[in-house]
Amino acid sequence: MADIKKIKENVWEIPKEGNMNVPGRVYASDKLIESIKGDKTLEQVKNVACLPGIKKYSLAMPDAHQGYGFSIGGVAAFDLENGIISPGGVGYDINCGVRVLTTNIKIKDFLKKRTEILDRLYRNIPSGVGKGAKISIDKKQLREVCEKGIDWCIEKGYANSEDKDRTEEYGRMQDADFKFVSDRAIKRGMPQLGSLGAGNHFLEVQKVEKIFDEKTAKAFGVNKDNILVMIHCGSRGFGHQIASDYIKLMEEKYGFEDLPDRELICAPFKSELGQHYYKAMCCAVNYAFCNRQMIMHWTRETFKEFFPDSELKLIYDVCHNIAKVEEHDGEKVCVHRKGATRSFGPGRKEIPKIYQKTGQPVLIPGSMGTFSYILVGTDKAEEVSFGSTAHGAGRVMSRHSALNKFREEEIKKELENQDIEVKAGGWKSIVEEAPEVYKDVNEVVKVSHELGIGNLVVKLKPLAVMKG
Repeated sequence: MADIKKIKENVWEIPKEGNMNVPGRVYASDKLIESIKGDKTLEQVKNVACLPGIKKYSLAMPDAHQGYGFSIGGVAAFDLENGIISPGGVGYDINCGVRVLTTNIKIKDFLKKRTEILDRLYRNIPSGVGKGAKISIDKKQLREVCEKGIDWCIEKGYANSEDKDRTEEYGRMQDADFKFVSDRAIKRGMPQLGSLGAGNHFLEVQKVEKIFDEKTAKAFGVNKDNILVMIHCGSRGFGHQIASDYIKLMEEKYGFEDLPDRELICAPFKSELGQHYYKAMCCAVNYAFCNRQMIMHWTRETFKEFFPDSELKLIYDVCHNIAKVEEHDGEKVCVHRKGATRSFGPGRKEIPKIYQKTGQPVLIPGSMGTFSYILVGTDKAEEVSFGSTAHGAGRVMSRHSALNKFREEEIKKELENQDIEVKAGGWKSIVEEAPEVYKDVNEVVKVSHELGIGNLVVKLKPLAVMKG
């Protein structure tokens, strides 16, 4: 295990040694660090610190746990000239992300129709492993999705200009280039656009449990008497195939003998292969933006069936698995966020005009049956974490272990006792995502708030959960 020492409250450091180019930094409480020590997270933080061109620190957020190459919850920034880009620093589910919608629907009115609405959402929104979508697109349309992003959704009537303004990167990575996407990825992507998938992805109807910051909550449009809707999903098999393709291409081109872990396979950012991966990754990012947007569109339509005067407005959409060129400390770098959320403070040009005074909304989903949170980005995050914070609760138990330990009936009973209704594609979906398999999300956001890298605004409790 990597040597690690506590340097102040919620901040732990792995000293620079051996082939490390920078120290490692882990942001965690005394409670969270114990679970982080339980897998290979610290070793992965240390390994990332050995990569060429890394700046300042190899970071792990409070929800960090073992991943592929980078830990999930890992953040690192690389010099554009001498640094790298790594699929393992982005993740297989490229632009897995989350969006939250405000509504004008009263909690009491929703609860009267909860079961019926949940059933209708389940019918109207495709979900599950390998499941296709409601619409069929061809290769030409897929190219438009990948290169236009949310602008394609606007053209097709799935989005409006306000939705675009309230999506990270305004719903479109400009560097996307479809010619660097493989035929196999295209085949996987065409039938899945507009579908929720499975695993930890979900659609959840929520209520406000607590408001920490009244002024910011008001700026975000949150009303404690009305329900909210959270959508969590990514780029499906399309993004997964792009990651697999470029891991193989980078292994063939560069090998991994000089790396501390073969899962950290990478290419120089400015190299031809590095740029090909980046542009293909941008395609998957745009695909995921459209995927969440279409699910949101059908969610709006579903609620209109029950509440004809309903209005569902997007607060914001954030990415969790992505590599982006951003300016930090006066220079442009390639920031990898692997299971981490951008947390920009007031005044950053990248965030919408409506949030220029507050900072961007930061959306942190819990696990099924636990609280989710809305935070706000800060200047402090830009100083210490490349404008990043946690992205969720973070697993502490594998899906296999969960299947051996828990029973569907027990979990359903536990959720019923909390007045949470669940609709899922099968018992495995419920057991694998039991609340107990995750870290305490309350502790995760507490650390973020205490560090000032994402400040608490609203605590949300689930009322109805749809899973694949």
